[in-house]
Amino acid sequence: MPALDPLIHAPARLQLCAMLASVDDAQFSLLRDRLAVSDSVLSKHVAALVDAGYVRARKALFDGRRTTWVSLTPAGRKAYADHVAALRAVIDGASVGH
Repeated sequence: MPALDPLIHAPARLQLCAMLASVDDAQFSLLRDRLAVSDSVLSKHVAALVDAGYVRARKALFDGRRTTWVSLTPAGRKAYADHVAALRAVIDGASVGH
C-alpha cells in the first residue's frame, strides 16, 4: 500500500500541490488568494516544499512587477501522485464490507 507523505498531507500544502499539479506554474499571489492565507503562511508552506525538492519558486517580471512563480518539480509531481494514490487506498480500504 502506498504511504501518505506527511509533508504533503497538511491541508494547505495538499491544496497547494493539487493546484500546482494542474498547471506548469502559478503566481504566488494567485495561490495565496485561492488558499485564503497570508503571504507569510504561504511562504512557509512553499519553503517547506522547496526544502524537500517538491516545489520550485522563481522570481520574474510580470506586467512590470517582480512576481514569484511557483511550480512542482518532477519529484514533487511524483510525490503528489503517490500521496493521492495512498489517499485513494485509504478511502477504498475504508469502504470494504459496506
